[in-house]
Amino acid sequence: MLESLVKSRDDIITITSNTTLQEALDILETENLRALAILDADGQMFRGVIYKMHLYKHLANKGDMTDSVTSLMRNMTKFINVDASFFDLIFALRDLPFISVLDDQHHFLGIITSNRLSEVFENSWTPDVGRYVMTLLTDGDRGSLEKITKIIARYTNILSLVTFDPDENIRTTRVVVTLPNAVDEARLSKIIRQLSRRGFHLESLEHL
Repeated sequence: MLESLVKSRDDIITITSNTTLQEALDILETENLRALAILDADGQMFRGVIYKMHLYKHLANKGDMTDSVTSLMRNMTKFINVDASFFDLIFALRDLPFISVLDDQHHFLGIITSNRLSEVFENSWTPDVGRYVMTLLTDGDRGSLEKITKIIARYTNILSLVTFDPDENIRTTRVVVTLPNAVDEARLSKIIRQLSRRGFHLESLEHL
C-alpha cells in the first residue's frame, strides 16, 4: 500500500553527503523547503535529513558553512521500509515533515509527506460521493459497532466508519460514519431515530 503514497526520488530534491551546509541552505531557501533528505556520495543509500532550522542556528552561531551536511544531519534512524504497514507509517511520520522510504537494501526510494498522509485521511470521508457525516457518541459497550452498522445497513450502505477517543475514555468513544448521496432527509431521520432508540447519541451532523 505504501508504494502508492511515495513521492518518487525522481520527483524530489535530494542532496548527498558531499553537499556543504551553504549549498543545502541555498536549496532550502530557493525551493522553500523545511528539510532535505541526505543520500550517500553515490546518491543511493539514505544517510539522514538536514533541517533549515538547524542551518539557521549554525549560521547565527558563526559556524563554518563549508562543512559537510553530515555535521548537522538528523533523523538517521527515522525511515520506513516500503513494505511496512499503514499503522507503522502513522507512528513513523509523527512530528516529521516527511519520512524517507527505503527498500530492503537501504536504497532510497522517495518520501511520504505528512500532507500526503493527511490527504489519505481526508479522502476516507469520501466527500465526492458522500452526503452526510454523523458523529455518534457511544458508551463503549461490547458490540456497539456491530449494533450501529446493523441499524444503518437497514437503510443504506456505509461509505466509511472511523472511531476515535479524544477524551481517552472508552465510555465516550466517538464513531464517525459517512453516508452516501442516496440518503435523503427522510431516510436520514429514520436512521438517527433508530440509533437514538438504541442509545447512540448524535453529537454532530455534517452535510457534505
